[in-house]
Amino acid sequence: MNYIPYIGSGPYCYANSFSMMFGAASFSPAVIEFSTGSPFGMQLLGGGLPFFDPYGWDPEAGFDDALAAMGWTSSVLRGGSEAEALSRLAKALAEGPVWVGPVEMGHLRHQPNMRGAIGADHYVVVLAIRDGLVEMHDPQGYPHATLPVADFMAAWRAETLDYGQPFTMRTEFQRVEVVSEEEAIRRALPAGIRWLAMTGDLRPPAGTRGNEDAALILAERIAAGCDDDLRGHLIHFAVRVGARRAADAAHCLVRIGLDAAAGIMARQARLIGALQYPLVAQKDAAAAAHLRALAPSYRELLAALERPAAS
Repeated sequence: MNYIPYIGSGPYCYANSFSMMFGAASFSPAVIEFSTGSPFGMQLLGGGLPFFDPYGWDPEAGFDDALAAMGWTSSVLRGGSEAEALSRLAKALAEGPVWVGPVEMGHLRHQPNMRGAIGADHYVVVLAIRDGLVEMHDPQGYPHATLPVADFMAAWRAETLDYGQPFTMRTEFQRVEVVSEEEAIRRALPAGIRWLAMTGDLRPPAGTRGNEDAALILAERIAAGCDDDLRGHLIHFAVRVGARRAADAAHCLVRIGLDAAAGIMARQARLIGALQYPLVAQKDAAAAAHLRALAPSYRELLAALERPAAS
């Protein structure tokens, strides 16, 4: 399959942060994102908020599996008081940069127009604390950004996010195996299939929807009149990251010879990406049509991925 991967900026904050922590032995953000399982499904969080990632998934749910697939380990510290967390961070920084998150993006006031909590998660790599400022590489596009400690701690408290614990950070990154990107993709794929299948402990309870049902329900909501909050969430974040995840996953599958599944994920990427213009232009009937076309692709993708495993 001849597939052209996407290259460019986008909301890949934790994948880019992991890539920075890996240093010279890094994997591409596309492979890191694939390894978390994020491209394999669609969900309506809390029954209403759409994300183009699997039912029940959040970033922290995929991190340990991703690190294992790529041959890395890390130590996780979280919780405690603000003073304890700041002391832990300062101690860890003596050994090198620290991966931090989730944080509340709205408190990161070095980003324009951020004036308080907006319920958006983010991840950064902290480099130093000096003169009352936290210095960080913010993968939103701000290298060596600085932020007053008080604002950073408000963000790191993460109390307005719907997952994660306050003051979470990862340190002691160690490469325990030398794994190629292709091998990491192969090792991560079974977890991706489990997310997509929504079986066992990943089965949605009655009344919740994922994958095909989620796409169809969202299509009807948009066709009936997309409200401003839903439109803003889709055009500023969910569509951008969803289309890139699917595009990157398609390229990853090409690299390990799964061309049929890659073709389906490439189609998903095109359909999700095609939502952006009609949603911005308020052509909601067209956006709903794209979602209806997307819906059966999750069933088709699962069948294509399960065929090699069954042979």
